[in-house]
Amino acid sequence: MSSTTTGTPPKSTDDVSLSHGLKQRHLSMIALGGVIGAGLFVGSGAGIAAAGPSIVVAYTLSGLLVMLVMRMLGEMSAAHPSSGSFSAHAERAIGPWAGFTAGWSFWVLLCTAVGLEGIGAAQIVHGWLPGTPEWAWVALFMVVFCGTNLAAVKNFGEFEFWFAALKVGAISLFLVLGVLAIAGVLPGTDSPGTSHLTDFLPNGGDGLIIGLLASVFAYGGLETVTIAAAESENPVKGVASAVRTAMWRIALFYIGSMAVIVTLVPWDSEEVVEKGPYVAALDELGIPGAGQLMNVVVLVALLSAMNANIYGASRIAYSLVERGQGPKALGRVSGGVPRIAVLVSSLFGFACVLLSYWRPDDVFSWLLNMIGAVILVVWIFIAVSQLRLRRRLEREAPEKLVVRMWAFPWLTWVALAGMAAVFVLMAREPDTRVQLYSTGGMTLVLAAVGYAWQRARARG
Repeated sequence: MSSTTTGTPPKSTDDVSLSHGLKQRHLSMIALGGVIGAGLFVGSGAGIAAAGPSIVVAYTLSGLLVMLVMRMLGEMSAAHPSSGSFSAHAERAIGPWAGFTAGWSFWVLLCTAVGLEGIGAAQIVHGWLPGTPEWAWVALFMVVFCGTNLAAVKNFGEFEFWFAALKVGAISLFLVLGVLAIAGVLPGTDSPGTSHLTDFLPNGGDGLIIGLLASVFAYGGLETVTIAAAESENPVKGVASAVRTAMWRIALFYIGSMAVIVTLVPWDSEEVVEKGPYVAALDELGIPGAGQLMNVVVLVALLSAMNANIYGASRIAYSLVERGQGPKALGRVSGGVPRIAVLVSSLFGFACVLLSYWRPDDVFSWLLNMIGAVILVVWIFIAVSQLRLRRRLEREAPEKLVVRMWAFPWLTWVALAGMAAVFVLMAREPDTRVQLYSTGGMTLVLAAVGYAWQRARARG
């Protein structure tokens, strides 16, 4: 499809007003630590309880899908760095309505996630200081990270650098201790051998499906590095490096840690869900204070996700406005930062927190269901965009293909088939079926609004 059929394509970079304060070390650590998200620390317990030891298979299958998605996104982002990332690529490849739909649905997802992560972080601190109100801690975290993002982008980079360093160090130490314990060489512990792995599929195929769905959504947030790359000193190099190392990062941190946990801890242990799988595994090893130390790491992971999601939401909103797809006020930049977009994104997140207290059973529940499958919608836009843009790049600017999708176009089609399979599996499960329909409804509404806007602009 030529660009003339889809309206005015976005500029090769829509970030001329943003600063480029992120250094390569920031981007490298964001890429490394971004893969260790709150979903891994907090959400994996439910997956283990449902799938048992087969959770390793679930994380492997979903990890392969995520690797393909990141490779496709990396190819497009290295060729056209933009804070709009996949939203800008979708506009370029499919049309303005697609960029509008992908961008604003992801913005809602990120802002809601900011509120959820704030609630999770506040619950941990409330557990340490039970006399303090949770909402006050959420408010404090919001103020801190909103302030961080209102300042220069290098402040966001520094926070994420140290957050990521702590997460990487903690999970690396966890893996080392776990492997030593499994090998029977950790002092004071006996090797469990394979005693916890004998019932590999305790709940059959249905349990594996639930674990698979949980693992898919645990990978959400990997897209942040392609958004941040546009504000780095060398966007092309940053994206290329992050994408090329994605495979071993996913294999080590996600699949490796799941394998260690289900080997060390019985899959049906109540502590896996109540305390979290990492804390349960360390408690099993009997290391004094290790469980509480892991709670600190989980808190850091949640705060890191808050920081990153406020950043990502503000940049997505800024990019949409730059392309004429949102209120102009959100695109105002001062000091190299879209400060109105930062404030609005933070306020939306805090509004979600208030809804969780005021209307937990209707409005807040509806909002959670509405964002339940957004990440899959975004991945589909990424795959379709890559199918269209790759041929155009080969024809018009082959020198921009610094990162190439493997076995194009076959693996792109395999990825799309995998996403369709996840949708089918979601439709089979009562809990995820509601999320699928709610997200579908929001996506259709945004697509209709985006298409109407596109037609109106074409007539104008």
